[in-house]
Amino acid sequence: MIRLEGAGSRRFLHGQSSQAIELAPEGGCLASCLISPTARMRALALVRLEANAAELVVLAGDAQAVHQALDRVLFPADGVRLGPVQPAQLVRWIGTPTPSEADPAPQLLQPGVDLGAGTEQACWLHQPGDTLPAWLAALPELTNEQVEQRRLRSGFPAAPGELNDDTNPFELGLAPWVNLNKGCYVGQETLAKLATYDGVKQQLRYWRADRSGLPSDPAATGELTPGTSLTTAAGERAGVITSALHSSDGSEGLALVRRQALAEAELLAPGGQRLCISRPSGFVDPPVGAGGGR
Repeated sequence: MIRLEGAGSRRFLHGQSSQAIELAPEGGCLASCLISPTARMRALALVRLEANAAELVVLAGDAQAVHQALDRVLFPADGVRLGPVQPAQLVRWIGTPTPSEADPAPQLLQPGVDLGAGTEQACWLHQPGDTLPAWLAALPELTNEQVEQRRLRSGFPAAPGELNDDTNPFELGLAPWVNLNKGCYVGQETLAKLATYDGVKQQLRYWRADRSGLPSDPAATGELTPGTSLTTAAGERAGVITSALHSSDGSEGLALVRRQALAEAELLAPGGQRLCISRPSGFVDPPVGAGGGR
């Protein structure tokens, strides 16, 4: 978490991220992308707004690199004090537990985007020294493997596989994290062109390996890892795996699939492995005119 204090905090973050922060109400929570001038992904963050301050909660990406980038473009005239990177934990849950009157809920964040449990699900920022309320602490905790499965199936991007210099927000299904009407900001020109000139060339997809008809030993056909190239049945280049999880449930993950191959229900990995391709549950189509629905 990075805290910004001063009357210019909102204006400064407005110009450095993809969301319309400057005119947002106090107490609001906005989901935003931090991108390069060419709209390449740097990080995903939630922005919590106060009267003369804002907190940037980095969900994915390198928080130290985000801090350095903000510090590099911050000037005294901006009227902003940039605090250090502080540890924090975002607590998410599945379902709707009800806080008791004896143990009231803390102020929950309502970002309005899918963080892995649906667009209506709230979350809570757990900072060092805080105590989880009983209604939340009583919930069973998912294993790391279960958490990763939910991330992959919802299509939530992570670094370095999905958040890197080769991707932009629309390719990753993050249209709700971008406001195209907010005016000038870092990366705005590129995103506007993508939304106007049909510029999205690839999209994020979920894959699951179908090993029927193949040797029982995966090593005989090659391991499915990030960077593995995918082709269509006709042998045409189709995309690349960005994330992979190998568990007792089988192999699954995410891939960036070229626009020409988005209609394919199956793609092939080296060794003839068939991958069943589907749209992740949390993926949102690019804006109309940017390859949406293709």
